[in-house]
Amino acid sequence: MANVIRNTLTTAELAALALSLAHLGAGPQSVTARRGLRHAFQHLDLNDDVIATTLTTLTTPLPTDVARRARVIANAITARLVLRIQYHDATGRMTTRNVEPVTFMAHRDHWYLVGWCRMRGGIRAFRLDRVAAVEPTDLPARPHLPERYLPFQRRAAA
Repeated sequence: MANVIRNTLTTAELAALALSLAHLGAGPQSVTARRGLRHAFQHLDLNDDVIATTLTTLTTPLPTDVARRARVIANAITARLVLRIQYHDATGRMTTRNVEPVTFMAHRDHWYLVGWCRMRGGIRAFRLDRVAAVEPTDLPARPHLPERYLPFQRRAAA
């Protein structure tokens, strides 16, 4: 008889687990781990297309090069260090930016680094597949509460 955990995970815990699984790539435990994550999502209303698509993104491995950059970013989030990224914006223009990383998030088909962009002076979501290069700096990042910086949150009607 299998042990079953009946406690509900928070959204932040599910996102952290999903990002960790994305790093696994195609390792021997990844299939089982992703199946477990899908079970954790079973209580969600998957009639919502955004949630269903995001669930697929959360349980699909990142490409190797993107996963490598994601690990560098995750370490900078933990260490609270500013990152220097080379980023292709939506128009394809390459910029180099210093970013105070806050969190990762998945929305629809993509993973994002959410952080305070020092070049733009505001919070931005950077698609991981558009980050061409990333390196940590020795500059400390200010602490930011992730709950305040999630750009795709559904807002309650006023």
